[in-house]
Amino acid sequence: MRALVVVAPGSVGLAELDDPVPDAGDLLVRPVANGMCGTDLELIDGSIDAAYVRYPLTLGHEWVGHLVVDGDAGARRGDLVVVEGVIPDGTCAACQRGATNLCETYDEVGFTRPGAAADLVAVPAHLVHHLEPGVAPLDAALVEPMAVVWRALARAGTVAGARCLVVGDGTVGLLCAYLLRRLAPARVDMVGARAAQEGLARHAGVDRFGVDPTGERYDIVIEAAGQKSSATLALASAARGASVVLVGLPTHGTLVEVAPDQVVNDDLTVRGSFGYTRDAFSEVVQLLNDGEVHPSFLITHRFALDEWARAIETLRSSSPHEPRGKVMLAVDTATS
Repeated sequence: MRALVVVAPGSVGLAELDDPVPDAGDLLVRPVANGMCGTDLELIDGSIDAAYVRYPLTLGHEWVGHLVVDGDAGARRGDLVVVEGVIPDGTCAACQRGATNLCETYDEVGFTRPGAAADLVAVPAHLVHHLEPGVAPLDAALVEPMAVVWRALARAGTVAGARCLVVGDGTVGLLCAYLLRRLAPARVDMVGARAAQEGLARHAGVDRFGVDPTGERYDIVIEAAGQKSSATLALASAARGASVVLVGLPTHGTLVEVAPDQVVNDDLTVRGSFGYTRDAFSEVVQLLNDGEVHPSFLITHRFALDEWARAIETLRSSSPHEPRGKVMLAVDTATS
């Protein structure tokens, strides 16, 4: 089978590999489409903390596919499915309290085990989620980043009636705005990096978009760019009593200055949000199955798996005049 493999940091290409042989309790899935993101670039470049990656690796952690064989709970061969990438051991203290994203045995599809930028992938059957027949594959391909965002918003506190700011105009930032709108905020503003993203931001539900700080203070601030400057801006934009959630993933070791007296005097809550829990993933799948979310408007670029180099180039570059949302690799072009 074909697989997009990072042999070692700085070395990536399409390879021919043996088809995966499922372990007991695994299912084979044929991927339809893979979303590419900045984390994939970090995996390629080797800038992610070594504790969270194992080379060589097959990329692909945002994806949707079809079952190759019958599964459990009525799932049948050919059904459209999404799969939790974080693989919890189910026994550690974190898993027992529902924090599967913090499992003491870290294991994740596309990081420590083969990802889905390939013709086939083997995954644990208990992490497979069945999708209803009416769900569009390209909407489903965004379940993973939506689950990341949904979990982050759950850590933000009460959104209803709140003044909200999203710092970052990439896919995660845009999904933050899109899902915040479901929670009845008073307003959602966004500070982005490029004016060309304004159209996507408006579609996502942003009230005011700009590339410069608004100068206002907000009740809820979501940092979604993963840069030192964006984290600094997020903290500086918090009103007294505000909640700040850091969901962007900066380069390992990035430091930001924080004045502890400001955090105390302003009664701030500052939280990180790592990945997603099983509950968050399941809740997003339910939203999709119920027809309540349709995030594929964020897909601005589509490439076949054989065009992987163009997809990566698109991720690395950004035109000041053209919007760029999600970059998608269509693995099975017949069904995506």
